[in-house]
Amino acid sequence: MGNLSLLQQTAPSWRRGCQQQQNKPATFISLILVIAKRPEPINTPGFLATLRGKWEENDARSSKVVTSSTTLVSERALKRARQAMRCLPFRRAFYNELEHEARSSTQLSSQKDWMAISRKPLSRSSTEDDLIWLIQVGVLRREVDGQGLTERVRLTPMGRDLLDNWDGEIPSADALQVMHHWLRRHRPRL
Repeated sequence: MGNLSLLQQTAPSWRRGCQQQQNKPATFISLILVIAKRPEPINTPGFLATLRGKWEENDARSSKVVTSSTTLVSERALKRARQAMRCLPFRRAFYNELEHEARSSTQLSSQKDWMAISRKPLSRSSTEDDLIWLIQVGVLRREVDGQGLTERVRLTPMGRDLLDNWDGEIPSADALQVMHHWLRRHRPRL
């Protein structure tokens, strides 16, 4: 009985540690607690049904993960990134350009043929804000050189995967999606 109370005291801290490391629920600890609390032998049908239920619950919780080319990305993150790409003024040529060469907001805003990469004129500050948002949603990343991060950005593997979903130009979002995107970006707690 002493081992059970020790296990119950240490389980919450182990569970938090596992969630921080793997970013998913730690059902192994809850399975140990189920085993420790059972008065009947482990090989009974009731216990096996409970164990099977816990495993199925864990599988259902982790099934919302989509494999990307290099990482595991949740469906929610993909939807948010897809919505950002549709609502921001950048065209497909912008993302194709960033796939091959890193560019800064200064370079992008001073480009003469801005209509090829954007649906509206680009100012340096608004372009930088949009690039930061695309970095936050996972479509872009800052380029690193020998001395650290630079102001130039590149397309991430997730950004490439999202571009592969669209043939031709990225479709524009409707007014409701633009409003939802604005709220998500500027008022995330609402």
